[in-house]
Parts: sequence; structure tokens; C-alpha cells
Amino acid sequence: MTEDLEDFLQEENDNKLYEHFSITVDKGQSLLRIDKFLMVRIENATRNKIQQAADNGNILVNNESVKSNYKVKPGDFIQIMLETPPRENEVIAEDIPIKIIYEDDQVVVIDKEPGMVVHPGHGNYTGTLVNALKFHFDNLPSMSDQMERPGLVHRIDKDTSGLLVIAKTEVAMTSLAEQFAAHTTDRLYNALVWGVLAEQEGTITGHIGRHLKDRMQMAVFPDGDQGKHAVTHYKVMENFSYVTLVECKLETGRTHQIRAHFKHLGHPLFNDARYGGDRILKGTTFNKYKQFVDNCFAACPRQALHARTLGFDHPTTGERMYFESPMPADMIDILERWRNYSANSVHATEPDEKIDRNAKEME
Repeated sequence: MTEDLEDFLQEENDNKLYEHFSITVDKGQSLLRIDKFLMVRIENATRNKIQQAADNGNILVNNESVKSNYKVKPGDFIQIMLETPPRENEVIAEDIPIKIIYEDDQVVVIDKEPGMVVHPGHGNYTGTLVNALKFHFDNLPSMSDQMERPGLVHRIDKDTSGLLVIAKTEVAMTSLAEQFAAHTTDRLYNALVWGVLAEQEGTITGHIGRHLKDRMQMAVFPDGDQGKHAVTHYKVMENFSYVTLVECKLETGRTHQIRAHFKHLGHPLFNDARYGGDRILKGTTFNKYKQFVDNCFAACPRQALHARTLGFDHPTTGERMYFESPMPADMIDILERWRNYSANSVHATEPDEKIDRNAKEME
């Protein structure tokens, strides 16, 4: 190779930019400064960092760099381009404790604590379950298009607690991925939702896709014109007059499926800030009751959702395996609080239409 060619290739490499974020602006978007627009769509982003990126020419709209005062328009294609590759491609091993409830030469079943992000991504490059897996296990396999997520065949949200199965071999990865794709795994969740459900058991069906206005949310599209087919079966376990404990069985496994489906039903999960469950949606707003609810929010500072059971066929033996995770302490705490409050107070007389109205206001 000639010296000139080496210099040329080095210059090309030096000038290369990597896409860290991209989005196409929705048709209904009103004119808004791009720094404000991006702040609510990139986790942990600050206005100062976005403005600095714009000043450095790293924010492109329709392939042209823009300043932070540029006003986004419907249909704009926005990219954040940086000189370094996305950090989520660099998984760093970290000595983070994880609760292993089963392990053999093919799989590991983990009981995830609430608050732990499953895999690295924007704003969460360390402290994730994948960082812990990298430390505790050698050479976990990855799906071909997800090299930064070794061992993962499914996930649960950061603030959801409960069970995950991790593949230790390529054989296990293939087998488990096929089982999840074919919906032959068994997954039961416990969720505390606002209000009293009209039926003791039922099925929520509706395509789930990105919310048309808030890209951090998922939304339900009943006609199926957008999103992916999603089915959640539920059964009431205990009614506390203002909130209800339900058991959910997933037939499909879409992002935020239970959270989005129950908001669509008019019963957001208790303390689910993303879907509006972090405010009083059932009952009065008198001081004593409000203080009680606020205390429950503080005792369980997350959506009250727990992945309780997991069943799958072992990748090599074919044996059906079932695992169960006990209810975590924060959910046990608030359930006992609601149980006592419901037993010692006059039951709510307000119709659940109040919840429906509040849910519509959140759209």
C-alpha cells in the first residue's frame, strides 16, 4: 500500500461520523425548537449538551447541520452524528451482584431487581444487567443483529422486577429465541392497576406501536393499522376499592405491553409515571387520602409490575421448566397498605368513568 493511500484511508477514517440517534418528525408536530424537541426524546439528555452538539455541527436535519434554534417541522429527518461509535456497542464488564435462581451449562435464570436496566443504551452505558453478565459469564452468545446484548433473548423494563432467562450457548440462544417468537413460553405477571375492572377476567387485544406524539410511550391501535399484534389475558386477584391486583398472562411480548394495554383499558398501572399512573386516578383528593397515596408512591417508587413466573422448554433436554419469583418487598408493602386502607374506609362510590376521563386526558 502506498503512503498516499494510507494517508487517504486515515483521513477518511478521521472524518467518519457515527449515527447515535435518529428520528422522523411526526406529521402532527407543531413548530418547536430542536433543542426542546430532542430533550424529551433522548433519555438523560440536557439542553446544554444538545446545544453544544448543534454548535459542533453534530445535529443534522435532512442531511444538513442545524443550530439549536432550528424549528422542527413535520417530516423532518433528524440525526445526531458523532465521531465515536455508539457506546452501547462496547459492553464493559462490571462486578454487579445478580440474583441467580437456576443455572446449568445452557441457561441461567435471573431474578432482576427493580431499577436495573437490562441492556446498555442511551444514557445507560454502565450498571446494566448486560454489564453484570459480561463479568459473571464468559463468551455469552448474541443474536447476529444485537451484538451488544450477549445472552439476551427477551427483556423486562428497568422498573419492572422479576424473571429473565439468559442463553449461555448458541444452541440455547436459537432454541429460546424460537420459543419466544412462537409464543410457547409461559409468562405471568402481577400488576397493581388503578380502579375496579368491570370483569373479573378478560383479554386485551390491540396492536402496540410507538405513540404518535410521545415517542417514549407505546400506544394501542385497535384497528391494527399500526404497531404489532398484542394480546394480554388478565384475571383479578384482589380488589382494594380504588386499585386492583391483577394477574397477567402474555400471549405476545411487545414493548411495554402490559403498561400500554392497561392504560388503553382505562386502568393505568399504579405509579407508572410514563403512562400517567403516578397521580390519583380513583378516589377523592381529600388530604388524608392524598397523603396515603403519596406514601404508597414513596414506598414503591416505580410501576407496580412484577414478572412472577417463567416457563420454557430446556434447549437440549426438551424438559418443560417453570420458575417463580416471590413478590418483591416494595409491592408487598403497598399491597398490605391498600388492603388495610380498603378494609377500614368507606368504599369508593365514584364510577370508573373518572378513570376513563383521566386516561383520555393523558393521550
